[in-house]
Amino acid sequence: MAENHLRRHAVEAVTGLSRSSIYAMMDAGDFPRPVRIGKRAVAWPQSAIEAWLANRPTSKGAE
Repeated sequence: MAENHLRRHAVEAVTGLSRSSIYAMMDAGDFPRPVRIGKRAVAWPQSAIEAWLANRPTSKGAE
């Protein structure tokens, strides 16, 4: 079964992060790096984004 890949706009929508935040976090080693899917195109493996979201700290709201 082939892995799904998410382009930057989809990653922004899923994570709620801006383009600059994504690249800044990648530089800091806090966000997965994309893979090349074409000569001038990159995308993030969906599993990598899902794993990052699952391991991201959450804040507890007021109850």
